[in-house]
Amino acid sequence: MAHRPKRTFRQRRADSSDSDSTQEPFAEPGAPREHADLGPAEEGLPSGGGRAEAAELPRRAWGRGRGRVWASSRHAARAAPRLDRGSDVPESRAVDLSTDEEDGTHRSSESKDDQSSSSSSSSSLEEEFTSLVNIPDAAFIQAAYRKRELARAQEDYISLDVKHAFTIPGMRKNTEYPESEPDDHENIIPFTPKLQTLRQKMAEETARNEETSEDSEEDKKYQDIWEQQQMRKAVKITKGRDIDLSHSSESQTVKKFDASISFPPVNLEIIKKQLNTRLTLLQDTHRSHLREYEKYIQDVKSSKSTIQNLENSSNQVLNFKFYKSMKVYVDNLIDCLNKKIINIQEIESAMHALLVKQAMIFMKRRQDELKHESAYLQQLSRKAEMSTNRSLAIDEKTQWILEEIESRRARRRQARVLSGNCTHQEGTSSDDELSSDMIDFQKSQGDILQDHKKIFEDVHDDFCNIQNILLKFQQWREKFPDSYYEAFISLCIPKLLNPLIRFQLIDWNPLKFDSIGLKQMPWFTSIEEFIDSSMEDSKKEDSSDKKILSTVISKTIIPRLTDFVEFIWDPLSTSQTTNLITQSRMILEEHSTCENEVISKGKQDLLKPIVSRMKKAIDDDVFIPLYPESAVENRMSPHSKFQERQFWSGLKLFRNILLWNELLPEDTLQELGLGKLLNRYLITALLNAIPGPDVVKKCNQIAACLPEKWFQNSAMRTSFPQLEYFIQFLLQSARKLSTSEIRDEVKEIILILVKIKALNQAESFIEEYHLDHLKSVIKEV
Repeated sequence: MAHRPKRTFRQRRADSSDSDSTQEPFAEPGAPREHADLGPAEEGLPSGGGRAEAAELPRRAWGRGRGRVWASSRHAARAAPRLDRGSDVPESRAVDLSTDEEDGTHRSSESKDDQSSSSSSSSSLEEEFTSLVNIPDAAFIQAAYRKRELARAQEDYISLDVKHAFTIPGMRKNTEYPESEPDDHENIIPFTPKLQTLRQKMAEETARNEETSEDSEEDKKYQDIWEQQQMRKAVKITKGRDIDLSHSSESQTVKKFDASISFPPVNLEIIKKQLNTRLTLLQDTHRSHLREYEKYIQDVKSSKSTIQNLENSSNQVLNFKFYKSMKVYVDNLIDCLNKKIINIQEIESAMHALLVKQAMIFMKRRQDELKHESAYLQQLSRKAEMSTNRSLAIDEKTQWILEEIESRRARRRQARVLSGNCTHQEGTSSDDELSSDMIDFQKSQGDILQDHKKIFEDVHDDFCNIQNILLKFQQWREKFPDSYYEAFISLCIPKLLNPLIRFQLIDWNPLKFDSIGLKQMPWFTSIEEFIDSSMEDSKKEDSSDKKILSTVISKTIIPRLTDFVEFIWDPLSTSQTTNLITQSRMILEEHSTCENEVISKGKQDLLKPIVSRMKKAIDDDVFIPLYPESAVENRMSPHSKFQERQFWSGLKLFRNILLWNELLPEDTLQELGLGKLLNRYLITALLNAIPGPDVVKKCNQIAACLPEKWFQNSAMRTSFPQLEYFIQFLLQSARKLSTSEIRDEVKEIILILVKIKALNQAESFIEEYHLDHLKSVIKEV
């Protein structure tokens, strides 16, 4: 859209008179209105004022604004030759007053007649410049000041037609103009532009046009362009209306042929060529349409056959329904187990913490009793060495512990008498009696089991019964075996069953004698049935479902059993060791049915903590003190009894360690049982004992603990290197007994040597001491 130029007063300026342009330099458009309002008063100014009264005027002229003074000085330069040279008034003041008079003249002439001619204006201007300047007196200046104050109090400007002065009551009267008062234009802040007369507006517009005179031609050009555009629009609108009105009539008219128009020459060849081209295009289009039609016909036939096949075959629909239902079931099962696994972990942790606490109580009590009893016997030994008759000072805690130990031993003796077990040795009894701690343990265990039953009480059997869950997957395997095995369900089932199996194992304690075996648990039988049903499928002889049970044992059972071994199992307890060996043997047998890297790693994860726990028991729980012979000669002395109990306790641990001979490697057992326990503790205690039937009895017990599997080699004539210290002790004891009256124990020692396959040492001893009646013992072997 064309730019519309700004409207100007170009036309109005052309019609104005020359007097306006002549007076414009003397009219100050931006000057304050107060200066112009003094005109009427100055016309009546008397000519007889003195120089003293005129002295106030320059200060007021300076205070009103410097712009007015400096602008008036240019006009005064041109009017200077006309002024009276005899006047003593300064030039700038005369010019200021003449300018004020000139403004007053302009105001009055504007109010009377705004359309005066240029000739009359020019003559009046000449008369003002040539007339003598009259300086007003002090009274006139005071009157003008009061009039201006009155105008400010009533209106925002001074009216031009005021003929008389007004007085305001209560107004402050000053006899003379204060020099210290600031000027009016400095006190009043103009917030809106002041009113201007028509002549001032025209003067301001003229000044602006002079400043933009260089762009006037361009504005005129834009004005002309805009006018032309407007006219074109008007013409188009008119033509459009004419066309609409005459459209109906023109459509019926027939164009006349103009004979002046010339056409190119036409012959038959050109017409024939164009027709052939058109025909070819039409034939190609027709052929493409035929191909599309044939394609659509084939698509319709294919769609109809597909619909018919789907209608005739309902298996696809059933298959889809089965897969969809299976997906929904598995999603719901996973959501259920994810919510319940938190509760299972809490109950499992609570039960584990309770069992660990009980085991730590028994272990700490045994160690504390051993510590206090040993300290008590040392005090007895020091008292015997000092041969003093003073009573032994024992603290209350030690006294209470000793009394508690003795009371428990008395109860155990009474129980053995009632059961008819008279061959029991002190130190080999179990330390798991019922006590106040055991009663508290059973109460806490009952509370945990009550919470355990509430975990799946709000769950349907299809989502918490392992047999029902496996039945779902069994149906999948029977209906769609290919997709079943392609989905690797055998790897997913152990993970799905893990929370449910852990839920059933919360009450399972493999260290208890009456604990249920794994093979009797519901989850074990359900998995076995699932595996057996998969083996009946002849199409999958190498079914991967056979590994489900081994994977469950490796991922779920072994970690649970490992926690019992590390934190709860006491190797000094024969009952716990026997039950643990039974459960471990069953687990390792199930592992042997399917060998792979995962199962081998699970076996190592189980056996490694067992070995570590037995090493810790040897270092922490075995303590056999050595006392002087005088202290142990009396079999009823406290030192002798304590030493005997500790020896049989160490022998009990030796027996429990060697019970693992079918599960742990032979070199590991020989290192633990023979190297660390037998040679370091037991033989040392035997060397400190008095040779006799008791020593031979202890040696028989040691030999009975050795596994027979180690000595099944008939060609073996020398025993293991770890038994060398034991063989030397037997020979040493046999030599001492052969010189004494006790000769029957020598035969027992020879039988021990034969049992441990120390045949060469036994033959050498028989030949050395001419024990020919014992050669038959060697021959029988």
